[in-house]
Amino acid sequence: MKFGIAVFPPKVVQDEANSHRKRFDPHYSLIQPHMTVREAEEWDERKLAEAVRHLEEVTANTQPFAVRINRFSSFYPVANVIYMALEDPSPFVSMYRTVCSGVLEEKNIKYSYNPHLTVGQDLGDDEMHDVLSSLRPIPLDFNFTVDRLHLLYQTENGAWTVHQTFLFRG
Repeated sequence: MKFGIAVFPPKVVQDEANSHRKRFDPHYSLIQPHMTVREAEEWDERKLAEAVRHLEEVTANTQPFAVRINRFSSFYPVANVIYMALEDPSPFVSMYRTVCSGVLEEKNIKYSYNPHLTVGQDLGDDEMHDVLSSLRPIPLDFNFTVDRLHLLYQTENGAWTVHQTFLFRG
C-alpha cells in the first residue's frame, strides 16, 4: 500500500487553496489541500510499523511552530506547479529533516525540499504563466501553527485518507 506524510492547514487556508485547485489541480478530488512532508511510497506492514514508531518518537520531541503563507509562487521552469508559499520555510524544513531521517530517510530525491501548498499542477506552459500572473497580485496572509503530522494511505480509487495522526508533544 502507498503511504505518505502531510500537514493539513486550517480550514480557512484549505478553502482559499480549493478555490483555485478545483480549476487548476487534477488531484483536487483525491486529497484535501496539504503540505507534503514525505512523498508517497509503497510500504509493507513491517515498514509501516517502523514508520509509526519513528513518527511517535519524532513527534514526542517536536514542538509546535508557527508558519505564515504570504504569496503565490511556482516551480517553473523545473515544473509547471503553482503553489501557496511560506514566508519562512526554515521551521518546516527543520521538521522535515527530523521526520525524514532514520527509517524514513528518502532515497533518490530529485529536488531539494520546499514546503508548499499546491494549487495548480500539470499545466501547459502558457496556462501556467497565465494562471500565475492572475494569482500573484492576490494578497495572502495566513498564519497558523503546525502541531501535528498525518500519516496517509492511498485507497484503491486513488484518493488519500488519514491512517494516523501524530500530535507534536515536545
